[in-house]
Amino acid sequence: MDGTLNKIHIIGAVGSGKTTLARKLFTSLSLPLYELDNLVWERRKEGDIRRPPELRDAYLNEMIQLDRWIIEGAQHLWVNQSFQQADLIILLDVPYRQRVTQIMKRYVLQKAGMEKAHYTPSLQLLKKMFEWNNDYQNYERESILRMLEPYKNKLQIISSKKETKAFLDAAVIPLK
Repeated sequence: MDGTLNKIHIIGAVGSGKTTLARKLFTSLSLPLYELDNLVWERRKEGDIRRPPELRDAYLNEMIQLDRWIIEGAQHLWVNQSFQQADLIILLDVPYRQRVTQIMKRYVLQKAGMEKAHYTPSLQLLKKMFEWNNDYQNYERESILRMLEPYKNKLQIISSKKETKAFLDAAVIPLK
């Protein structure tokens, strides 16, 4: 991989491995890590509250002004300025079945208390994750690919765990 990576944006469907990849890059590159879900939602004990778009956008603008960052999330309609500022954009475009498996695995581990989450896992949220996964597959994927077309010189599309490992190896980032 050529050049210094100080600003990385990772995008993909729910269950595609965005958070896992972002955490590996965070550990290896010591870049600050920001999850877009935490801009959308104000986290409260009694339940998450959706932030107004103006506040969410202001938080994103603050983040991208920093010299170094990793931003990860499924959101694409309001993050174009992050794509513009990124040194590298990674689209995790893994197969539908792999995402379904990962969503189920995550739910079981979170319910068992073996994996931490910023949200409370519930059957209702699990159902939403399957809906979001279907929306990505049927509608959003093509829109995201078109949106990323102007950035193809800094776009890395990863479609499997094998490609993720190869990417991390090429970036001299040990896979843990």
